[in-house]
Amino acid sequence: MTATATTSLTDRYIEAILRRVPSRQRPDIERELRTSIADAVDDRLEAGADPAEAEVAVLTDLGDPARLAAGYADRPLHLIGPALFLDYTRLLSALLITVVPAVAAVVGLLRAVDGDGASSVAGDAVGAALTAALHVTFWTTLLFAVIERVPSAKLPARRWTPTALPEPTARRTRYAELIAETVATVLFTALILLSPMLRFETDASGDPIGALDPWLWDTRVIYIFVGLLITSLSMAFTRYYARASAPLAIGRAAADVATGLTLIWIATNDHILNPAFVEAAGWSSGVRTWINGVVVAVCIASLISAVFTGLRDYRKR
Repeated sequence: MTATATTSLTDRYIEAILRRVPSRQRPDIERELRTSIADAVDDRLEAGADPAEAEVAVLTDLGDPARLAAGYADRPLHLIGPALFLDYTRLLSALLITVVPAVAAVVGLLRAVDGDGASSVAGDAVGAALTAALHVTFWTTLLFAVIERVPSAKLPARRWTPTALPEPTARRTRYAELIAETVATVLFTALILLSPMLRFETDASGDPIGALDPWLWDTRVIYIFVGLLITSLSMAFTRYYARASAPLAIGRAAADVATGLTLIWIATNDHILNPAFVEAAGWSSGVRTWINGVVVAVCIASLISAVFTGLRDYRKR
């Protein structure tokens, strides 16, 4: 190697790369870069190139230092990479053609029951559909972007081979289950958050009486419960795309158990139904006890299922 191997231009290029990579990698990366640049410049000098032009040509061939640094740091420069993009578009399409029409239909039906005019019903239904589409797109994109950047969940880019035709039945079944769980979670969450505005029953002033206990909103417990639902759904996505591992199995089971225990606690403390709603609907007091019991029974069954699923995933690690 010659004395022209390192110049101020090369130093600036290497510095631009090193400040974008973790400090523990910098010595090795700098040593590798300086060696490769010096060798490439020497090759061009032996071919009769001008020293300055040779250096510029070598650095140009290496490309944008930000892109090169991202490769060294294993940091994607795309929002959703090719390994996940097809799954992302398939799931997003499935959600948009199921959740959005369902939300529009529910909102339109409720407005029609309230006696609103056709234009009002149509306007509210379209507005709800657009809002639902925006939320579905945003949260689905955010979820896949997070999966793309989680080291344990990231899938290596792979070349297509005939072995990908078609997916095994078990995986197709799991994918269908994932879509069904996503749709159910989105609709259930939307119903919970919209329940105070639904006009199933109204008070003397015509304001809607929420079916769920206002205590849930006063104490912010409802937001904790919704957060647990979203966490459980996120773990379901991670379980589908990531390799089986003990931390993943424990995390999924913990999210499901926390969600179930929270709902059991709410039910056993009689905070499911709004007493004012029960009274306005003319239901007997036993209805609240019966619904609380059903919720507890369903949650116990879900907890048992979560434990068995966690054990199965743990064995697959």
